[in-house]
Amino acid sequence: MKVFSKTDIGLVRKENQDSSAYSVISSDCVWAVVCDGMGGAQGGKTASSTAVNYITEYLNREYRDDMPDEDLPELLISAVDGANLSVYKMAMEDPDLAGMGTTCDLVFVRGEVAHVVHVGDSRTYSIRDGKILQITEDHSLVQEMVRRGELTPDQAMKHPNKNLITRALGVTHEVHIDYIEAEFNEGDILLICSDGLSNFVSKADMVRTAQEHEGELIIDTLVEIAKRHGGHDNITVTIIY
Repeated sequence: MKVFSKTDIGLVRKENQDSSAYSVISSDCVWAVVCDGMGGAQGGKTASSTAVNYITEYLNREYRDDMPDEDLPELLISAVDGANLSVYKMAMEDPDLAGMGTTCDLVFVRGEVAHVVHVGDSRTYSIRDGKILQITEDHSLVQEMVRRGELTPDQAMKHPNKNLITRALGVTHEVHIDYIEAEFNEGDILLICSDGLSNFVSKADMVRTAQEHEGELIIDTLVEIAKRHGGHDNITVTIIY
């Protein structure tokens, strides 16, 4: 398996508040995490980098190659739970960081299973045979409106409140975490991104780019498309295949 990742400040923001990391553990085991921070001053960047660093250290310390598959969900949820507490405590101790938080998509692939842990509106997609599936569901106000039938998905993309999220790491001492399992077959591509990509790059462009390019050129092209469509937010994209 291969992993490629890129983060870019975009064309408007003065600071990149996204953070990401990944690790190739073996030929059939990799993980990647994308966090999109929020909060004034240094809060957003601090929140996302703190979460990514905690998760990285936790997985490096706690994961074992002989760990049974059934233990992986608890491992990953514990990593994100700990990251939430780490960000929350930091915000409580420093008034300048009050109210900071971050999204989090942690994807751990071992063999033919992708384990996805999700909080916020960063997204994980699966691209297979020219089709794309959004594995995660946004924790956002507009997504709740879509679920209630008050908005169509197309209307949600243009809604003025589309960036208001309902869950984030670091805002409270506990956070509800989504855990999803998905099949990962040879030829599949997992795409993990912040909303700076998903808000400006269509699903069709994601699929087309994945079909026409390989490796680093996929993520470079996706970032350039996001910039071409405005680049109004920080842009982070990671692919696993």
